Amino acid sequence: MTDLRTDTRAAALDVLRSLVGRDDADFHDGQFEAISAIVDDARRALVVQRTGWGKSAVYFVATRLLRQRGAGPTLLVSPLLALMRDQVAAAARAGVRAASIDSANPHLWDGVRASLDADEIDVLLVSPERLNNPDFRDTQLPALIERTGLIVIDEAHCISDWGHDFRPDYRRLRELVAVAGATPVLATTATANGRVVDDVATQLGADDVLTIRGPLARASLRLGVLRTPDQATRLGWLVEHLRDLPGSGIVYALTVSAAEDTARLLREAGYDVLAYTGRTENAERESAEQALKDNRVKALVATSALGMGFDKPDLGFVVHLGAPSSPVAYYQQVGRAGRATASADVLLLPGAEDEAVWQYFATASMPTQERAAAVLAELDAERPISTPALEALVDVKRSRLELLLKVLDVDGAVRRVRGGWVATGRPWAYDAERYERIAAARRAEQQHMLDYEALPAGPDGCRMQFLQRVLDDPTAAPCGRCDSCAGAWFPSDVSGGAAGAAGAALTRVGVAIEARKQWPSGADARGLPVKGNIAPGERPEEGRAIARLTDLGWGGPLRRLLDAGAPDQEVPRGLVDAAVAVLRDWDWAARPVGIVAMPSSAHPLLVGSTARALSEIGRLPLLGSLEATGEGAPGGGGGASLARLAGVWDAFRVPDALRERLEGLAGPVLLVDDAADSRWTFTVAARLLLRAGAPAVLPFALALRA
Repeated sequence: MTDLRTDTRAAALDVLRSLVGRDDADFHDGQFEAISAIVDDARRALVVQRTGWGKSAVYFVATRLLRQRGAGPTLLVSPLLALMRDQVAAAARAGVRAASIDSANPHLWDGVRASLDADEIDVLLVSPERLNNPDFRDTQLPALIERTGLIVIDEAHCISDWGHDFRPDYRRLRELVAVAGATPVLATTATANGRVVDDVATQLGADDVLTIRGPLARASLRLGVLRTPDQATRLGWLVEHLRDLPGSGIVYALTVSAAEDTARLLREAGYDVLAYTGRTENAERESAEQALKDNRVKALVATSALGMGFDKPDLGFVVHLGAPSSPVAYYQQVGRAGRATASADVLLLPGAEDEAVWQYFATASMPTQERAAAVLAELDAERPISTPALEALVDVKRSRLELLLKVLDVDGAVRRVRGGWVATGRPWAYDAERYERIAAARRAEQQHMLDYEALPAGPDGCRMQFLQRVLDDPTAAPCGRCDSCAGAWFPSDVSGGAAGAAGAALTRVGVAIEARKQWPSGADARGLPVKGNIAPGERPEEGRAIARLTDLGWGGPLRRLLDAGAPDQEVPRGLVDAAVAVLRDWDWAARPVGIVAMPSSAHPLLVGSTARALSEIGRLPLLGSLEATGEGAPGGGGGASLARLAGVWDAFRVPDALRERLEGLAGPVLLVDDAADSRWTFTVAARLLLRAGAPAVLPFALALRA
């Protein structure tokens, strides 16, 4: 056995040196132990090591050795496209032939399958979602598993309910591992506390899982927290000091709109930056990643879409505008920096809106008993229903519906098949206790993040030590580099000019409300007398809102005004001024000649006072208001497209007095409401007004919820 392991080490070292391109390279502590456990003993192993330690080297070297010994290809489950691209490139350096099947390369799938059949691929990378694609799952995966030499689960904390980035599809990997027989399995992650480690090890399905866990301290990272009195000062600091941060890096924001707004502000200030979010097209993402790697931009302003596995060894800094909801997620993101440099700067600028954003995403990711029951009631075992068709039957938005279906699928209650979804008939009960445990864990993580921000000066408040402790790292110790240990390394001053420019950007108003152009599929089957395209003469023009509820500037005041528990009130003067600014800059084809108010069950005073204020300032006649019929559910939040349309279809009518005033108008009417969400309220109301004689309808809302 000693001779065999000696031979394995020599061969493994040759592959490692090819991978890193250095003849003097050697293994880090634990790397060869993991490789030998896989190659020599066919064990199941969990590697928990800090970002930059070399976890990918373990599975690429192990793959090369297993292939030399006649084993089949490695199946590597990887969560992000950016990570897949980096892994394919890294594999080539080690002489490992890698290919991916993912949503960005469907034109290559046939070629990849042919190469697999010809045994010309050493590593196949797939997303966890791909494992439940009916064609792949039923026709390709069984044969692939039979000949697979190694299964790798990268970013394995996603398997666990307790992981900061839990993804339902990852839970399906338990089934994959269970049918893998004696095939070795390697799970890797950099972000796992003790509870997650235990959970992942259990799910690997062996009594003797080898866990290799190293210290998480990153000597290159210099951590700091800068509190600012308001958003304008926070953005002003970034405008003034981004150029002083070393090299190129990442500026993280909590929401898509915050990332896009910040990127625009920085570009206007002369910086070369790009936005990178879930709305960024795949080709643009790849181009942005390469621009950052080539140091052709100062920064990517990103959401968590740029996270696990993005590999730029010389990344000089990570700045957070707003805190992630847990120290675990924060450690994962700051770990992008300083992987191959002596020093990298990491700075957190908390925001007053952070906790509200955390709460929004926490509630969005949790399935509810009511939604689950509605979905199960519409499915049967014989007739598949597509996701869009199911969306038309249940009052659940597409993103939440897709998440719920994944949860029900993993729990065995539904199954994805060609053509959609079917019920399995297996008993299923909503596990309220489990979800409450998860919610409680999330709340504890949020409190940890607040505690991190409030750490005192001195070694007792060391920021790296705090992160290590909450990740259950027994080697936690003061780092001597962070702002608590060594004092603030960053300037805290912000000039009036920079803060003023940021403030002006934050007070910028005007967001387009796109007009619906097509009725949702299935509307006629639901009893609504419409289908297909909405006739141009029966739909509104493009509208405007002051801002999105998620915007950095006006988002906060609007959220407070429209919150479910907020009292109805007269529109604040500041919002009136903002609304006037929107109307002033609106590039409409024709100016409105009158104003119509929407009836509002939640905010009648707010909507009515807004319409009156705009009427007085704009010297436009207030023509009246639509009336609520008491039917339907106008103004409801969230929900699927058809359900939202059905809820407002019969909710309004045009009173006779308003109908008389619409006759003979020479121009559009401005239709005023508090918020726009699905846009079906505006669509239905505009159709009524147009049929009653209005020449055109211009929707206006204080806020856009999307």
